Amino acid sequence: MILKYDLTQDNLKLCGLQEGEEIYYCLPLDIDMKGDFRQNSYTIMTNRRLLILEEGALTREYLLADFEMIKSEPQISCGICYIVKDGQEILVGRFSAKHLTRYSYLHRGMQILKSGRTEHVISREYEHSCPKCGRALPGTKECPRCSGKREGLLFTFLDMMKPHKKRLAVILVLMLGATVVTLANPAIQKHLVDDVLLREEKAYGAAIACILLMFAMSVGIVIINAAKSYLCTRLGAYISEDQRAKLFNKIQGLTISFINERTPGELMNRIIRDTARVSEFVGNVFCNMFTVSILFVCVCIYMLVLNWKLAILAFAFAPLSVGISMAWRKNIRKRFHLQGAKSDKVNGNLQDVISGMAVVKSYGQERREAEHFDDTAEEFARIQRNNEVFFAIFYPMLTFAMSVGTYLVTYYGGCQTLAGDMTPGELMQYINYTSLLYTYLGWMSNMPRMLMNMVTSLERIGDVLNQEPGIYDHEDAVEHEIQGDIEFRNASFGYKSYQPVLENVNLKVKKGEMIGLVGASGTGKSTLINLIMHLYEVDDGEILVDGIDIRKIKVENYHSQIGVVLQENFLFTGTILNNIKFAKPDATIEEVIHAAKMANAHEFICKLPDGYNTYVGEKGYTLSGGERQRVAIARAMLNNPRLLILDEATASLDTESEYLIQKALGRLTEGKTTFAIAHRLSTLKDADRVVVIDGHQIAEVGTHNELMEKKGIYYGLVQAQLQTSMKAEADA
Repeated sequence: MILKYDLTQDNLKLCGLQEGEEIYYCLPLDIDMKGDFRQNSYTIMTNRRLLILEEGALTREYLLADFEMIKSEPQISCGICYIVKDGQEILVGRFSAKHLTRYSYLHRGMQILKSGRTEHVISREYEHSCPKCGRALPGTKECPRCSGKREGLLFTFLDMMKPHKKRLAVILVLMLGATVVTLANPAIQKHLVDDVLLREEKAYGAAIACILLMFAMSVGIVIINAAKSYLCTRLGAYISEDQRAKLFNKIQGLTISFINERTPGELMNRIIRDTARVSEFVGNVFCNMFTVSILFVCVCIYMLVLNWKLAILAFAFAPLSVGISMAWRKNIRKRFHLQGAKSDKVNGNLQDVISGMAVVKSYGQERREAEHFDDTAEEFARIQRNNEVFFAIFYPMLTFAMSVGTYLVTYYGGCQTLAGDMTPGELMQYINYTSLLYTYLGWMSNMPRMLMNMVTSLERIGDVLNQEPGIYDHEDAVEHEIQGDIEFRNASFGYKSYQPVLENVNLKVKKGEMIGLVGASGTGKSTLINLIMHLYEVDDGEILVDGIDIRKIKVENYHSQIGVVLQENFLFTGTILNNIKFAKPDATIEEVIHAAKMANAHEFICKLPDGYNTYVGEKGYTLSGGERQRVAIARAMLNNPRLLILDEATASLDTESEYLIQKALGRLTEGKTTFAIAHRLSTLKDADRVVVIDGHQIAEVGTHNELMEKKGIYYGLVQAQLQTSMKAEADA
């Protein structure tokens, strides 16, 4: 099983496994109580006992039946594991923070073992492994190591090029043409000097022919380079377009947690700025890189063939320049990483302030936010300025160091020419080749800066593209028309697996039932809703829709049958018509108007200057809260959902708006399986059942009247809310 670490035979003997006893978990206990790292220490759980091995010795063991639970918690730079026995916490040990996720499954595994469901002990996250290499795989995804997929930035970049092979082939032909013309020019110059200008008889025709040929080659190289630059720029634009589309589609398939952990400004940088850098690299560097590389190799060969002694002089300073460039490679990479991170921070801060401008103005904090933005922008400008100063000094010094070789070649070659060992034409040809050599070497010495700029962007793009999709279609996923039966079976989930939000949830909901969800803040009501909407997958257990595991229903097909009305519904920038049609883009205007009437929105829409074509502005803030809510209800009605989610749909509204929305929701929920989180508990009187969540679990289930008679948690919440309302009325 995955999650096990290979134990030596000596360690296995220490465990003293009895007949029928099997190891389910073996996890490192790699930090001692002083905080030092140690080896050969493990927490081992079998189907009967919990064993503690410390530095090759069995120090403690506990029977699973003797304690209530085993827990793990994050600490500073580490985690701790402890058991709860007779209400007392007993410390098991400490471990590296990287093992937090694995340790979280000890608690769940123990619960499942006690229930007798041994087939579910190992979390689904670790069920799948590659049959060839044994590597743990999430879901049913193939192993990147054994599937033939190449890993690394170079292969990532080459994979970007694959769809554009034909364009690249044309560019390669132009590169070869540029190479031939560039290498031929110095040879013609040699012929002009030695065979034409230095001959006793004046061959004006031959001189003119050589000059015309050199001119034609110069024009040819200009045309070739122009065509090459044009095609390279277009290639870069195509690749950038492809990557933007991939990033956008990938982000839409990632978990909400991943998106929430990153600011919109940062994600926008990945899609816009980083893809633009890749495009710029392809257009200005990549294509020239092949031409320069080919020319550099050919020039080196020519120089060795023509005069190996001069070639050694010319090459003498090349290793120095290459060595200096390589020595500073990591420093340059760090500079670009830091500059990219600070750029994200500036964009994130700017996006936050612009989005929250109403709050900034309401509290009169314009000056403070301006100062904060200035500080952030100044920090970014300082890093950018330091980088530019560094490059402005570094590369000229490197170029000067390389140019010394040219002077040596000129001096030594001049001496050979005066001694009659070289002709003036050969010297001119050699100096031209030397100049080309150092021109290309100088260009290549500037490569680390250009390359690291692109590598940084590739890594940032890869950070998104290489993320595992949180929700995806499994191999056996099918399309299913939802009827409305929902069942939770021993479902557990945590946004961080070592911090569970819901544990061992069991609930059956019949088609057409309205279920009210109640509980204190943070108990997991919204999390339960998110699991029903299949925005996340449970860590353990199952969620069944009409008896089918929710993971076996195609994601897009499932989501297309859900209607959602939230407390703060998001409206897209655009018209009311487009916002309502978002749930069903091919809907007719008659269908839109019918949905709006059902949502009690048609009347206020008709009073607007442009009716359904009224522009609502960013997030729909030109409309009131009640109006936005009714537009959202119309959007949900248009899709005629089979499953309905209401999350605080009438909270924070005035009495009139709440009345209109309640009437609209009554029409919307009719005959549909509905899950409703209610701010006002009195609105749940008509719910078929009320589910009370407490302590990460379902604490009570029943009708409003049944739970009131029970006088449990729900009763206490209702009484507290009534007392608050009565006090507010008395104070008024």
